[in-house]
Parts: sequence; structure tokens; C-alpha cells
Amino acid sequence: MNTNDCLRRIRYILDFDDSKMIAVFAEAGQEVSRAQLSDWLKKDDDPAYEVCSDVMFATFLNGLINDRRGKKDGPQPEPEKKLNNNIIFRKLKIAFDLQAEDILSILSLAGVSISKHELSAFFRRANHKHYRECKDQVMRNFLKGLQIKYRKAQQAKKKDASSVK
Repeated sequence: MNTNDCLRRIRYILDFDDSKMIAVFAEAGQEVSRAQLSDWLKKDDDPAYEVCSDVMFATFLNGLINDRRGKKDGPQPEPEKKLNNNIIFRKLKIAFDLQAEDILSILSLAGVSISKHELSAFFRRANHKHYRECKDQVMRNFLKGLQIKYRKAQQAKKKDASSVK
């Protein structure tokens, strides 16, 4: 999947506004402008569309981990220069503090069923004999499942908050 699409989907899943997105980048020590962010979030056919580089998206994911889980002591991890779906999947797993069972249930929300062994193959080192490349379809379905899980939870909270007024 392309980085811009993932960035848009994560923004939607977590209901982040521009300020929050900029703050997430700042969590990883990266300063981005609102205009830069806006260009990354535009649709592919927009003339102002700009590709979000792998390094910038990896920085965002590192910032998301710091934002959701807290900063680790010691030096912060360097953003990867080249991303693939396996790395993105691993970083999202860390950011959302997910165990294998959680991921399997999220995938089932999107109508996908894979075994625990297939799932663990995505998180292995690339040179491991049981390593398996995470295809775009799996990543899309994982993000769709996250959307179903987290957007429903956010909508329920908003509904509860409005009924209290």
C-alpha cells in the first residue's frame, strides 16, 4: 500500500485533526507544516498531491507509537529508509498494543480469517525461513478492521457525551 493512503486511513481511524497529526510527527522529533501535511493527505488525482516518503511515514509511525504508548528511555529509533507492509504492520501492532488474538479479531471484523501461524510469519525477520510478505490486501483489511473497531468506539463515546448534556 502506498504511504499516503495509509496515512489518510490512520488519520480517519483515530479521528485526528491537522494539529494532532503535526503533534504526532513532533513526538518523533520531526517538524512538518500544515501545508506539507495537507499535500500528503490529498487524493492521488489532486494537482497539489505530494508523495509522503517512506522516511516521513516511518517517522509518523514512530511518533504514533510514542503518542499512544509513551516514549521509550534512551535514543529514539531511527525511521526506516524503505518501508514495506510488514514493517508498517509491526509498527501499528506496537502502537495499538495488539496481541495476536487482537489482530485476528480485527481481521475477522473485516471478514478475513488467517491462522495464528500465518500472522506470526508477517512479524518474522525477512531472512527467516517462515517469513511471509504482507500483501496489500491483508494490510487494507487490517486497516478496515481497525476502522470498524475504533471508529465505532469513538462514535459510541461521542453519543454518550452528547446524551449527558
